[in-house]
Formats: sequence, structure tokens, C-alpha cells
Amino acid sequence: QVQLVESGGGLVQPGGSLRLSCAASGIIFRAYHMGWYRQAPGKQRELVASITSGSSINYADSVAGRFTISRDNAKNTVYLQMNSLKPEDTAVYYCRATWIATAYWGQGTQVTVSS
Repeated sequence: QVQLVESGGGLVQPGGSLRLSCAASGIIFRAYHMGWYRQAPGKQRELVASITSGSSINYADSVAGRFTISRDNAKNTVYLQMNSLKPEDTAVYYCRATWIATAYWGQGTQVTVSS
């Protein structure tokens, strides 16, 4: 049974930081490309950052320079370090694992940036 479990979300003030984690089980983690997506109320889900099985990284323009994606294959976990958070970063953040035509999603974790 495949599971992706996100954690680390919460309420933070503008300018603050959060670190999201996504722990995977039931897959050969090191073979999967991993991504963080987010969905704000009334908006489409969008890619925030991705890291391939070979650790090539891509960021959305809106988060480049503020967010950092990383992975630990020994722990089957992908991380998203979010710094200098803005109110517009408020969304549910989802983890996604993909390999060829197979994709799995986590249940999401809420991030709210507000004073």
C-alpha cells in the first residue's frame, strides 16, 4: 500500500519559515521523481518545486530564492524548506511521487501565512 504523508504545515507570520516533510512508504522512493504542489482556495493546483530521482531541481518563479526542495533517500522523505513566507503562499501543500505513468498524492497539509 502506497502512502505519502505530509507534515509540518501550520500558521506562520509573514516573513517566517516552515519546513514541510513528506514521508513515503510502499514505493521504491529513490526511483521516483518527487514534487510539492499547492492549491489555494478558488485556484488550480500548481507545481511549487520538484526534484527528480537524479536530484535535478525545478522551482516555480513565485518561490524561487525563497523555497528549497531536498530529498533523503535513506529516509524515504522529501522536504520543502519555505523561507520569507508571504500571505500569497497560503494554500494546502501536497506531495506527489511520479515514476513513468504512475503518480501518487499525499493528503495535503495546510500552510497559512497571516499576521
